[in-house]
Amino acid sequence: MELTDRIAVVTGGAKGIGYAIAEAFVTAGARGVAIVDLAQADVDAAAARLGPAAIGLAADVGSRAAVHAAVDEVQERLGPIDVFVSNAGIGSAAGVDASDETWDAIWKVNVLAHVYAAEAVLPSMLSRREGYIVSTASAAGLLTQIGDLPYSVTKHAAVAVAEWLAVTYGEQGIKVSCLCPQGVRTDLLANAMGLTSVETVVSQGLIEPEEVGAAVVAALAAEQFLILPHPEVAEYYRRRATDPDRWLAGMARLQARIVGGLPDPG
Repeated sequence: MELTDRIAVVTGGAKGIGYAIAEAFVTAGARGVAIVDLAQADVDAAAARLGPAAIGLAADVGSRAAVHAAVDEVQERLGPIDVFVSNAGIGSAAGVDASDETWDAIWKVNVLAHVYAAEAVLPSMLSRREGYIVSTASAAGLLTQIGDLPYSVTKHAAVAVAEWLAVTYGEQGIKVSCLCPQGVRTDLLANAMGLTSVETVVSQGLIEPEEVGAAVVAALAAEQFLILPHPEVAEYYRRRATDPDRWLAGMARLQARIVGGLPDPG
C-alpha cells in the first residue's frame, strides 16, 4: 500500500500516536486524512495543523452508530476510504476490582471499535477488492500489562480481531496490520494507565509518537501484519510462545520489582 493520493481515516487522531500516524500519512502524499476523536475542538486543531489535506470529525468510537456515521461522512466529503486506522484506545489502571462500568467502556473502545470500523468500511473495500485496515493494539496485546487487567485483556482481544480480519478477508484484497508498540510518550501513558503501568513501560524505554508514525508507513508499504516499533517485542513474544512458564516467572519477577508484590484486589 503506497499512500500517495490515498484517503485515510485515523481514530484517536487528535493527539499522540494517532496524530503522528496522520501526519506521516500527509507527509507520504495522502490526498485526504480524516482525524476522528472525541472533542470537536481537538480534531479541528489537529486538522488545521496538518493542512488542507486533513479534516476533523468528532465521534465516540465506542458507538457503532457514530463510527458508521463518521465513515459515511468521510466517504461523502473525501471519497472511498483506502486506509482506516482504528487507533483510539483507553486504559483503566484497574485490576480484578475493575467495575462493570470500567469493563464496558474499555471493551467498547479497545475492542468493539475495531469491529465497528471493519463493519463500516468493508463493503466499499470489498467491492473494490482493495483496502487496508490498521488496528492499534499494544505490546500488551502480545504480552501483558502489569497493573492494568482490563487493558491487557482488551488489547489481546484487539489482536485477535485483527488476526480474524486478516484470515477472513485476506484473499479478497483486504490488507490488515496490527500495531503493537511498547512505551510511547503520549497522554495515554501519562494520564490514563496508572502508576504501575507507567513505571513498567518507562523501564522498557520510551519512543516518540513520530517513530510510530514512520513505522506504520513502512509496514503498510511492506504489507506487514505485525507492526513492532520496538523490535525487541518480537523476541519477547517468541519467548512467551515457546516457554510460557519461564516467561510468566520472569514477568512475575518484574511485577515484584516494580510494585513489591501482587495488586491488592480490594
